[in-house]
Amino acid sequence: MSYLSLTTWSLHRLLGPLHWTNWDEQAKEQVTKVDAQPQVHSLLELPRILSAKGYQAMEVIHPHFPSTDEAYLKQLRKACEEAGIRFYSLLIDYGDITSADPVRRNKDMNFIKRWIDIAQSAGAEYVRVIGGESEHSNKEALALAAKQLNELNAYANAKGVKVMTENFRSLTSTAENCLYLLNFTEIGLTSDFGNFSGPEKRASLHSTIPKSQSIHAKAQVRADGEIDETEFESCMDIVKEAKYEGPITIVYDGPKDMWQGIEDVRRIVERYI
Repeated sequence: MSYLSLTTWSLHRLLGPLHWTNWDEQAKEQVTKVDAQPQVHSLLELPRILSAKGYQAMEVIHPHFPSTDEAYLKQLRKACEEAGIRFYSLLIDYGDITSADPVRRNKDMNFIKRWIDIAQSAGAEYVRVIGGESEHSNKEALALAAKQLNELNAYANAKGVKVMTENFRSLTSTAENCLYLLNFTEIGLTSDFGNFSGPEKRASLHSTIPKSQSIHAKAQVRADGEIDETEFESCMDIVKEAKYEGPITIVYDGPKDMWQGIEDVRRIVERYI
């Protein structure tokens, strides 16, 4: 059966200042007001809060870790275990494993491996790795991404962690490239509703959702701040048709109070669970 999950990105205005080390400029620009927001929740509190709200799992973006000290990671693991919340995926939101610059590429691979170590200590089941920043038409980069992901997957598996990628950023912006990586690696896939667009969006989701280990249920937000329920329901219909089993991770990034926006999305998701 599918079940409810939440990404910490949905609470980025409530989890205090993000930690920007090695996080790219594109991501920083999306949350320029975060540092001015009061810290409402701590990451260690979140499993208990989610359990009380009826969630079964969470996904955490790497900049939301205020510390990577071993003692802190053990506290987070314990908090999840005590709350009965699965730490499903640690979302590594930085790294270009297909960079044309070998120095940058090697540094980023080592950065990701370090976060795999952190995922192991914190009890995360998966890490999500960005497939690459190269253009989606770059076939050499796509083949390189498969090679790099296989290396990362072997490293992770030895530590009891699994690797996923996502239809996120340029190289994996097409269903074709996502499926290529699944065919030439042993990794998993996250399908994010918000990361496919245009007239091919539904066809792309039809292709990737049946092969996905995680769904990021991101609703489109209209100019008035309300979610586009019809568009979102059309995405959830595909999830239902695919008989998907796994976490449906709610992603909200609109102007409303964040918990209210999350509840608006959840109300629709729960019709399908």
